[in-house]
Amino acid sequence: MDSASWMTRQVVVKQRVVKGYRHPVLDKNLQTSRIKTEVRLMAEARRAGIAVPVIYSVDLVGNSIVMEEIGGTRVKDALEQLPETAARAVCEKIGEIAAKLHQNDIVHGDLTTSNMLLDGDRIVLIDFSLGSRSSELEDKGVDMHLLEEAFHSAHYRRSGLYEAVKEAYTRSFAGGAQVLQKVKDIEKRGRYMRKE
Repeated sequence: MDSASWMTRQVVVKQRVVKGYRHPVLDKNLQTSRIKTEVRLMAEARRAGIAVPVIYSVDLVGNSIVMEEIGGTRVKDALEQLPETAARAVCEKIGEIAAKLHQNDIVHGDLTTSNMLLDGDRIVLIDFSLGSRSSELEDKGVDMHLLEEAFHSAHYRRSGLYEAVKEAYTRSFAGGAQVLQKVKDIEKRGRYMRKE
C-alpha cells in the first residue's frame, strides 16, 4: 500500500499485484472477485458500527482501491507501549470489535493486532483481503484462534491481556462462548496434527 494524494485528501492506494504464474483470465477474475469482496465486507463492517477506512474509489481494471489514510499507531505496537490499564481498555475494544464482526457474520480472515490501528480513542480495522461472509462457528473460531495466537507471539510479555479480549467478546456477542469453545477444538486439532 502506498500513501498518495487524491482530490486533496491523503489516501492509501491498495494495489493488488498481478500473479504472473496464473493464467491471465483466471488471475483477472480472482483479482476482481477479491477486490469486490474486500470492499463489500468493509462497507458491511462500517454499517455494523466498526471503524474502517473510508473507500473513495475502486478500480477493477487497475486492481486497486483508494481509501482514507488513517493516522495513529498499529495496535500491535501500541499494546507494547501503553500502561497496563490503557492496554486492557484497548483489549476490551478489540473484543467488542470481534463480537460485532461475528454477530454480523463477517469473518476478517487475518484478525491480528497488525491489522488494527489505534487512532485516538478508536480502533480502525484494516485489510479485509482474506475476509468472507460466514455464519459458521468454525470460521469465526479460526478468526479468534488467529487473534489469540497473535497475542501469544507478538504480545507474549502481556499475553494475559487476551483474557480482556475474550471477556468483552463473550459479553458483547451471545454466540461468543460457542465460538471460544470452537477455538479449543481447533487448538486440539492443531496439537494432534503436530504429533502426527
